[in-house]
Amino acid sequence: QVRLVESGGGSVQIGGSLRLSCAASGYTYSGYFMMAWFRQAPGKEREGVAARDSDSHIVYADSVEGRFTISKDNAKNTLYLQMNNLSPADTAMYYCASTVPGRSDRWRLPLSRSSYTYWGQGTQVTVSS
Repeated sequence: QVRLVESGGGSVQIGGSLRLSCAASGYTYSGYFMMAWFRQAPGKEREGVAARDSDSHIVYADSVEGRFTISKDNAKNTLYLQMNNLSPADTAMYYCASTVPGRSDRWRLPLSRSSYTYWGQGTQVTVSS
């Protein structure tokens, strides 16, 4: 059973930084995969923030480009999201997502919810003045 467990959320002031982690386990299949961070603010749709794949392709949403960095520690099977220069607009529940290894099209709609099968429970990020 695949598990994605996020951590690292919290409350920060405007301009602050946080690093989110997503520990992945339980994969049965191997091969090409994509992993991503999504976020959902109250009353809004869940949106893709950043994604990377096993070929090291990376993409960011325009709203976070230059401030957020997605990375992965393959030895620890952990996905990270370094978030800098945070603003109140970044306040949301942040979710980690993964495709089924070996079962997804290469780099197809990496910031679309529909591309992902596995989801974590989320970690809250709150940015205030």
